[in-house]
Amino acid sequence: MQRREVLTALAGLTALSLTTSTRLMAAPAVKSRLLVVFLRGGYDACSLLVPVSSSFYYASRPDISIARPSSELSSALPLTADWGLHPALRDSLYPYYKNGELAFVPFAGTHDLSRSHFETQDSMEMGQALEGHKTYGSGFMNRLATVLSGSTPMAFTDQLPLAFQGSAKVPNTALRSLAKPSVDARQSSIIASMYQGTPMGTQVSEGFNVRDEVMREMSAEMDAASRKAISAKGFELEARRIAKLMKDSYNLGFVDVGGWDSHVNQGAATGYLASRLDELGVGLAAFAHEMGAAWRDTTVVVMSEFGRTFRQNGNRGTDHGHGSVFWVMGGSVQGNQIAGEQVRVEQAALFQNRDFPVLNEYRATLGGLLQRQYALSSSQIDSVFPGAKPRDLGLL
Repeated sequence: MQRREVLTALAGLTALSLTTSTRLMAAPAVKSRLLVVFLRGGYDACSLLVPVSSSFYYASRPDISIARPSSELSSALPLTADWGLHPALRDSLYPYYKNGELAFVPFAGTHDLSRSHFETQDSMEMGQALEGHKTYGSGFMNRLATVLSGSTPMAFTDQLPLAFQGSAKVPNTALRSLAKPSVDARQSSIIASMYQGTPMGTQVSEGFNVRDEVMREMSAEMDAASRKAISAKGFELEARRIAKLMKDSYNLGFVDVGGWDSHVNQGAATGYLASRLDELGVGLAAFAHEMGAAWRDTTVVVMSEFGRTFRQNGNRGTDHGHGSVFWVMGGSVQGNQIAGEQVRVEQAALFQNRDFPVLNEYRATLGGLLQRQYALSSSQIDSVFPGAKPRDLGLL
């Protein structure tokens, strides 16, 4: 193998990051599991959790509002007197809400006002105070991994997300399109031997080992998929694969899902956004089902960098906003509720006369959830979210 071939092979090795630890496939020492699903692009929370009691909502969205609950399949699904759920989630997640395993936290998010996707995503993934000293390259999930003794983290992403960057070594792998590795066993052996004895030798060897472990774990599932036994549409296949790994091997997970920046032709009960919500809902339901008995000890948090403008724009879409809605789902979640601080949805309540306000700050909200889930001390929570005051919203 020539040097150019080696470099090409290394460039094609995208199955797993080489920034990894050696005890990855052991059973989790921490029984409780957490999966964070980050919706990149700022999804329209007002279409997911519909303020059905607000006349102002319907006046503000003549083309993209979701109808009040009725016998029509295109209308919102009833949750409370004030809130309804997008009908795209009727068969996937609505049963989890009614069964008490899914809750929503409206008016949630960060006080960052940049309305920039990248800046706000980075800020939230770091989980640090907006003012004062910041430690860049230190994400809140990495700090959580260091606080939890015996944690086994994994980022199910193409590249290690900022949320998992930091002092703890965390592997990452994208599971949406597992296939034959671009570097076979013979090439792996040659490349590893070339780096043996160098500063990168251990990392290269561990990277190949973890890749092989994941491929072996997934081989049976991939064979079944090749016979069309498993639906591979959208997020569902990826979610099933994540569950297969988390129920046996990892207890902290992170996955991001894109495609939520709906400036144009967003749609209402059907259309672009409805399709994305349907895909996500089917995937999350598949994850819960695949977890089996481990679902009792699993919590899923769905979050996004911000919400979108309350009023529709001239292109029948919505623009970058502020407050959003978080989802909390799991076998031990106190669901069937709309949790956290709330305000009546009317024009006077809008932030800067355009967006949902942030009443449930994300660090306080997640801090309270993690404190309850892992019985963390005040000092441990302060390590994860420095300076934040955790708020227990009764979600667990």
